[in-house]
Amino acid sequence: MMSGRPGRVPLQFLPDEARSLPPPKLTDPRLVYMGFLGYCSGLIDNAIRRRPVMTAGLHRQLLYVTSFVFIGYYLLKRQDYMYAVKDHDMFAYVKSHPEDFPDKDKKTYGECLEEFHPVR
Repeated sequence: MMSGRPGRVPLQFLPDEARSLPPPKLTDPRLVYMGFLGYCSGLIDNAIRRRPVMTAGLHRQLLYVTSFVFIGYYLLKRQDYMYAVKDHDMFAYVKSHPEDFPDKDKKTYGECLEEFHPVR
C-alpha cells in the first residue's frame, strides 16, 4: 500500500485551517442563488415526472432547497479557504521579495489637482 506524501490527508474537502475563517452569511447572494437552483430543480423534477409543477411535492421542493443551500454553504467555505491560501501565499511572496515591489511615493491632493483659476 502506498503512503503518499507526508502530511497529506486523502479525500479531505475542507481542511482544519478553514475553521478559523469566518463563516459565510446565510443571506449571501450565492447561497440564495443555490437555494433558488434547488427550488427550480424541484420544479423540473415535477415537470419530468408529469406532475403538477407548482403544487405537487412541496416537501420534495423544500428538501431540494435545503440540500442545495447546505451544499452551497460548504462550497462557499471551500472557495473562501482557497482564496485565503492564495492570498497568504501572494502576501508572503511580496513580503519576502521587497526589491520587486518598491513602495510608491505618496501624493497629496494638492499635487493631484490642477490649479484653480476662477473666470469672472
